[in-house]
Amino acid sequence: MKPRFLLDENLSPRFKLAVSRLNSKIDILRVGDPNAPALGTLDSEILIYLQQSRRILLTDNRKSMPEHLEAHWNNNGFIWGLFWLKPKATIRELTEDIVKNNVLFDVGMFPNSVTAFTPIFEESKTSFLQH
Repeated sequence: MKPRFLLDENLSPRFKLAVSRLNSKIDILRVGDPNAPALGTLDSEILIYLQQSRRILLTDNRKSMPEHLEAHWNNNGFIWGLFWLKPKATIRELTEDIVKNNVLFDVGMFPNSVTAFTPIFEESKTSFLQH
């Protein structure tokens, strides 16, 4: 299965546009797009959407997301994955990492802009929240 991504609304719409320009086959939506959660959707609802839509979240939200993830997991929820994006990464770095490595789900494969990834497996929850 090809990865499907959801960009957090805090990320620039230019990021989605840049990814689509370099590889139009990558399935990427941004919060606020048609068929995606509306702008202003609560993080807890975004996590439910991710679970149901089989999308991987791309975000730089390190303030509230860990707390919402923990609550989601405590309610037997899961996600397909999450990439924490480095706050100072450029759109070019982010785009190149996603386009070049869109099927490789390993932190080491995203050296420029991604700081952590979590698969849906139980054992990764603790280490993920500690990043």
